[in-house]
Amino acid sequence: MIKIDGSYGEGGGQILRTSVSLSAVAGEEVTIKNIRKNRPHPGLKPQHMRSIETAALICEAEVEGLYPGSTEIRFSPLEIRGTDATIDIGTAGSIPLLIQCIMPLASVSSGSIKLSIMGGTDVAWSPSVDYLENVTLGALSHMGYRAKLETIARGYYPKGGGIVELTIEPASLTGYDFLRRDEHIYGISHASNLPEHVAKRQAGSAEEILREKGFDCKILVDSSKYLSTGSGINLWSGFIGSVALGERGLPAEKVGSRAAEEIAASLLSGAAVDSHLADQLIPFMGIAGSGSFTTTELTGHLRTNIWVTEQFLDVKFDLKEADGLASVCIR
Repeated sequence: MIKIDGSYGEGGGQILRTSVSLSAVAGEEVTIKNIRKNRPHPGLKPQHMRSIETAALICEAEVEGLYPGSTEIRFSPLEIRGTDATIDIGTAGSIPLLIQCIMPLASVSSGSIKLSIMGGTDVAWSPSVDYLENVTLGALSHMGYRAKLETIARGYYPKGGGIVELTIEPASLTGYDFLRRDEHIYGISHASNLPEHVAKRQAGSAEEILREKGFDCKILVDSSKYLSTGSGINLWSGFIGSVALGERGLPAEKVGSRAAEEIAASLLSGAAVDSHLADQLIPFMGIAGSGSFTTTELTGHLRTNIWVTEQFLDVKFDLKEADGLASVCIR
């Protein structure tokens, strides 16, 4: 049995998601203690439970300690099988974070995994579905990962109501050395149950800043009526992206400028991947057994995901910092 201290490093839900997924990949039982120990409200929340339940469904795992507020679970995986299921996270629980939990194990499944997932598509403290589709899955496709993600409806905090259709096919992952891509920027500015000008103003503000900085960009505008009310903007260019969400009282122009400033800074840094994608790549590099990239910084999330991956897989990562960039590779 592998034992993981859930309070290690950044000590959040990421340790839980990565540990459960790599437990299934390695075929090793895992006990995770001190789950979210240092957070204001420690232990499992319903959204964490849905991720674990979905992973358990796919790999026929036996799980102990799965209840709200639990600070310790035991996860005992069996065979990773093809699955066709509907998952309701509830309210605005993050769909992208649930998908992150099952993505590594899904790549080594014996069959296709098809999920219809309901929850939040664009919520705080989580990548958006657009980031997941255009940055994360776009990057992983170079490693042989095969997945299709379609957003049927967007869901914002607090009502949620988003719907995403996900299909992941079995794949044999190979290492990939991530390098800079072209700097044309794409994006989508979206709003639900708000005046149409909100999404347009978000896009216009982002476009103005990016063009002033010398970037070409094309940002689509989507103004719709879904169950929940909200807005946001997603920008991406190769292996780099940014996300900004609307807030009550926050001007639409500010939402657009936040996303534009973030992606511009990442692109101008010369890094191959942004700091958010960097930690997401780690489990897949571990499964492939090789790969490398440069990023803007060695974040707590990145270091934590490296530590967790090394507990389950026979790999070691090298980290270096020089000339304002951080490099990560498998030895």
